Amino acid sequence: MTPRAIALTALLLAGSAGLAPTHAADDHIVLASTTSTEQSGLFGHLLPAFAEATGIRVRVVAVGTGQAFEIARRGDADGLLVHDGEGERRFVEAGYATERADVMYNDFVIIGPAEDPAGIAEAESVAEALHRIAEAEAPFASRGDDSGTHRAEQRLWQAAGVEPGGRWYRELGSGMGPTLNTAAAMDAYALSDRATWAAFRNRQSLALLFEGDEALFNQYGSLLLDPERHPHLKHDLAERWHQWLLSDQGQQAIAEFTVNGEALFFPNANSP
Repeated sequence: MTPRAIALTALLLAGSAGLAPTHAADDHIVLASTTSTEQSGLFGHLLPAFAEATGIRVRVVAVGTGQAFEIARRGDADGLLVHDGEGERRFVEAGYATERADVMYNDFVIIGPAEDPAGIAEAESVAEALHRIAEAEAPFASRGDDSGTHRAEQRLWQAAGVEPGGRWYRELGSGMGPTLNTAAAMDAYALSDRATWAAFRNRQSLALLFEGDEALFNQYGSLLLDPERHPHLKHDLAERWHQWLLSDQGQQAIAEFTVNGEALFFPNANSP
């Protein structure tokens, strides 16, 4: 081989090597989702399984559900996985998504100082528990961030006929983990998704005090964004993620995720 041919071959090989990482970098999607799915450790369990099955990597932007909706509206995410059924339906009706599907569920719980100054452990409903907190003016740490958990909390106060406010009610504007940290520091009550609470380590004097009311049901949904509104997104890859979540393989992966032996999310893609 002539020196020129050798040089040309080397140049072509170098060019091919330079292109390979660029192609690989395209095999990913950006997913707007919630802090609860991230901080519980669920994504750390699911994403490697999805990548192994499909070769597609998922980069998660973990924010409150309200922020996740806004990111998706702007076209800054390829997919959406959130937990506000009413907001999700409005998102589809407004033309931002073409499909929404149930993926999994868990529930909310009320945590607070173990001595339970408001006596909510004896309440027979979540409405009664919230009434007791308000009547005692016991400190309550609210996420206050327009997340799915915050929206659920607001609906629960409204259903209980209580308008929270005053010095005892602290709206923090923070994610679930930081809110629990603040509640621990303040000896305050708080509404939490069960998964983040199970994974939370800085509990100090906090304990799970109320659970089990049907009103605390917490459904998660996956949405496919509208390709006509945002044609630049990776809709084909996002649909593979969406369909994998709904598949037997994805549903099994969700069911297999546990923290300290406790299942924290329950698959229900095929529920009526």
